[in-house]
Amino acid sequence: MRSRANPTRPPILIAGAFLSGSTGIRFVCEDLAAGLEARGWTITTTSRIENRWIRLIDMVGTALLSRRRYRLAQVDVYSGPAFIWAEIVTAVLSLLRCPYILTLHSGALPEFAERHPKRVSRLLRSAAAVTSPSSFLQRQLGDFRSDIRVIRNGLYLDRYPARMVSPARPKLVWIRAFEDRYNPLLALQVAKRLSDDNRDVELLMAGPNRGGITATQVANEAERLGLKDRVKIRGAVPKELVPSVLQEGDIFLNTTNVDNAPVIVVEAMACGSCVVSTDAGGVPDLVTDGEDSLLVPCDDAEAMAHAVARILDDPDLARMLSTGAREKAEDYAWDRVLSGWEDLLTQVHRSHRAAGQVS
Repeated sequence: MRSRANPTRPPILIAGAFLSGSTGIRFVCEDLAAGLEARGWTITTTSRIENRWIRLIDMVGTALLSRRRYRLAQVDVYSGPAFIWAEIVTAVLSLLRCPYILTLHSGALPEFAERHPKRVSRLLRSAAAVTSPSSFLQRQLGDFRSDIRVIRNGLYLDRYPARMVSPARPKLVWIRAFEDRYNPLLALQVAKRLSDDNRDVELLMAGPNRGGITATQVANEAERLGLKDRVKIRGAVPKELVPSVLQEGDIFLNTTNVDNAPVIVVEAMACGSCVVSTDAGGVPDLVTDGEDSLLVPCDDAEAMAHAVARILDDPDLARMLSTGAREKAEDYAWDRVLSGWEDLLTQVHRSHRAAGQVS
């Protein structure tokens, strides 16, 4: 017999990349699912399969075979080939007459939307609601959907012990995927300029290989630049170890050319790191230049090295950025973020029940 759904807490299907078990990379959807479950929601998740196309098959299969277990769905949306996942999964959900919420994640979505406006418009307009972790995508995609709601990515702040940095040590940390869009070579160029300025700089770089430039290529470039003894490179960092890795340095570098609302930047702020970032995409919506971070133009090694030097030379600036970063991170506490999700999930479910579209 079909169970009756709680009118205020309907069972939810969350479709995203649940890959921490296989790759060590933990996407926001995993914490969202765990947080809602901890608050008494019934959650079905998909998918934990690493291979992209088999993951899509698993998502579709779960949506079909588990239909009696959920009344509402939340689907993550990325750009590029991953956009197809959202299109296919939501097409299945539409056939099943299940309302769904889309969550926009990729900083490359605006560019993707310029190339594929009909696809983006069709997907966004089909959803019961659309969310984004930053106002950047809310603005950039507002022509496709005017009511995009901002719900931030959340952090369990108690897992990120903060310390005040003052003065800052010349120890830099970079954690992202080794991928062209995240521009890891820029971090090496910054370290090179600081080293040439007779600073005893050290750079720790960590992350998985995701496409384009690899960790091996970065290591080879570090050796070519004479930085072999100054640069340490590690693989993917499990989520639970991110705070300890961040605290190996005092200054966090975010060198990306394309971004939306990078969780790792919020994690660095939560640890009290001094953040120096490019002004790519939604980063200026995430941080405040001169208060909790320093922002520089994309792919500008000289500007980023100068920003790092300012922090190293000015303990008061380091203290202000470190303190401001932790204060900003407080806005991303999961308790606050989950309340926003609960309000939206309940609102969407009630409106569809009222319209007679949901059992």
